[in-house]
Amino acid sequence: MKLVSFQVLFQAKRWRDAVGASVVRDFRGAMVGRADKGLIMTTGRFTADARREATRDGAPAIDLVDGEDLCLLLKDLGIGVKVRMVEEVSIDEAVFQGI
Repeated sequence: MKLVSFQVLFQAKRWRDAVGASVVRDFRGAMVGRADKGLIMTTGRFTADARREATRDGAPAIDLVDGEDLCLLLKDLGIGVKVRMVEEVSIDEAVFQGI
């Protein structure tokens, strides 16, 4: 017996630049009658307009996952990533002036 069930569609974008509101609107249009919720993931980022469009009142919900969130998610799940801690040492040049 299913207590909760809904259809989800997703779209992935391999972009360096920002994903705009038009992409979110087009995706929502493709969702109509096919899904209750959507998810757009990108290796880039989303514009502020895209984020507003994704949460627009009265429209089907669309979750947005940008490149930074995607990296954190993959890290948390241990999928396809290696974590390496790097120590960085820098010289405080003010200490050594005049020597």
